[in-house]
Amino acid sequence: MIDDKLKHLAIIMDGNGRWAQKKGLIRSLGHKEGAKALEKIAIYANKIGIKYLSVYAFSTDNFKRSEAEVTYLMDLFVDTFSKQYSKYEKNNIKVIFSGTEKGLRKDVIKTMHEIKEKTKDNTGGVLNICLNYGGQEEIIRAAERYHEDLANKRVKKIQINRDNFYQYLDNNLPPVDLMVRTGGEKRLSNFLLYQLTYAELYFIDDYFPDFTPKILEKIIDNFYKRDRKFGGINEKKNKN
Repeated sequence: MIDDKLKHLAIIMDGNGRWAQKKGLIRSLGHKEGAKALEKIAIYANKIGIKYLSVYAFSTDNFKRSEAEVTYLMDLFVDTFSKQYSKYEKNNIKVIFSGTEKGLRKDVIKTMHEIKEKTKDNTGGVLNICLNYGGQEEIIRAAERYHEDLANKRVKKIQINRDNFYQYLDNNLPPVDLMVRTGGEKRLSNFLLYQLTYAELYFIDDYFPDFTPKILEKIIDNFYKRDRKFGGINEKKNKN
């Protein structure tokens, strides 16, 4: 089982469309297989004791894609999570969302609310789905929430620091310990920018539909061999 060294795992689920194109299939089939892969990863992460799993499902910039692809992705979300929520319920997984509902279709928002409501009392791992999400935008929202609290006198004026600022982010989740990006690209793409400050980063070539619990297990094994210093030094290694 996982200990507190790996409390928060984040995944950029990249490469669904390219997976399909490589196989001579339409891009939408890649997204469908990616949804299946997510279910397996979420259940596995919960099983081994990872408390928080954040996944990049759809960024605010993804709206720049073709209207047909965006429509398909929204349809897929509604269809997939309407069916998958029962498996998350069965595995005691709590589902939450980060991002903004602004610009999303009504049926997508309805599905989000239903899943949150049906899994809100689950006490296992938390699956944080970043939908219509951008890291910079989340930080702006956090600043707006703080100023709103001040204006409405819900809080006294306090000195904001990097620790208490977390409470104003979308879901007040802890810092990310390990971030994995599939698909071969080596960038953060505006994902959890505040939470990733001291995360260990893994960029792998596998497309997300091919990302299995076995691959994740190997990454986690490697993660536990890393020396995380958080800006300091390893006193034992530098003792002499």
